[in-house]
Amino acid sequence: MSQVSAEKLGIVDDTAKLLGDYEIIGAADLNKVGSGMLQDLRKQLRGQVVIKGIKNTLMRFAMEKAALEGFEEFMTSVKGQNVYIFSNGNPFKLAMTLHGNKVRVFAKAGDIALDDLVVSAGNTGLSPGPIISKFGGLGIRTRIESGNVWVVQDTEVARAGDEISADLADLLQRLGIRASEMGLEIKAIYENGVVIPREDLLLDTDAYSTQLARASSDAFQVALKAAYPTSATVATLLSMAMQNARNVAIEASYLTSETASELVAKVNAQAVSLAKAVGRAQAKTQDS
Repeated sequence: MSQVSAEKLGIVDDTAKLLGDYEIIGAADLNKVGSGMLQDLRKQLRGQVVIKGIKNTLMRFAMEKAALEGFEEFMTSVKGQNVYIFSNGNPFKLAMTLHGNKVRVFAKAGDIALDDLVVSAGNTGLSPGPIISKFGGLGIRTRIESGNVWVVQDTEVARAGDEISADLADLLQRLGIRASEMGLEIKAIYENGVVIPREDLLLDTDAYSTQLARASSDAFQVALKAAYPTSATVATLLSMAMQNARNVAIEASYLTSETASELVAKVNAQAVSLAKAVGRAQAKTQDS
């Protein structure tokens, strides 16, 4: 017992030191993460983060020893088996990096479908046998051709969010369809006494890009309407001012080297219009 206690005390001391060296502490779900993938992540993120498998009880003791405010709220939000990530980077970038480093794996019974799952029509490459009953049980129409099982038509076997049954998991694996993911999924991040939950960490970057582009466009139009000069608007404002001055000069019949051609064209158009009007008046007089 003394040896175990000493080992745990050493883990707490080492973790408390890490808590002093790093401002960001993330807890990620260790469920379905293989040791090989964890090693790959450590290599990939070396120099950016430190990844440690620490029991929650020992992490709680370490955070208490490091006198971190709000650690109880953090520990309450990360129940279950965890791996802890220590970093001094951006918490949102850390969460998005972990979220993006996942691999597709074969689903197991009880997993939740990530997408709508469709078994495509065609040759499955499977030999006839008991597997036929699994196809039938899942509503997949089949036929036997050239010694193989063929799916008659594309068939949806699950919707996103559905629980995958044992038969479906077995069939998907036989068909080579990877319907699940394996990787570290962030639960929450602790930063300087603030706990950021998972739902606030994973950002829809496409939506933010669209919003930023729209905001930039709207701000640009407002600046133009207000004639507010900036490095982004000055060229357009000068072009608009030049065009407005040109239009005023033409309306005022003010002759310059830049308006001469348009004024001549304007006068010519008026002369042609006047000639047509005179011609119509003369014709009317002769008819009467």
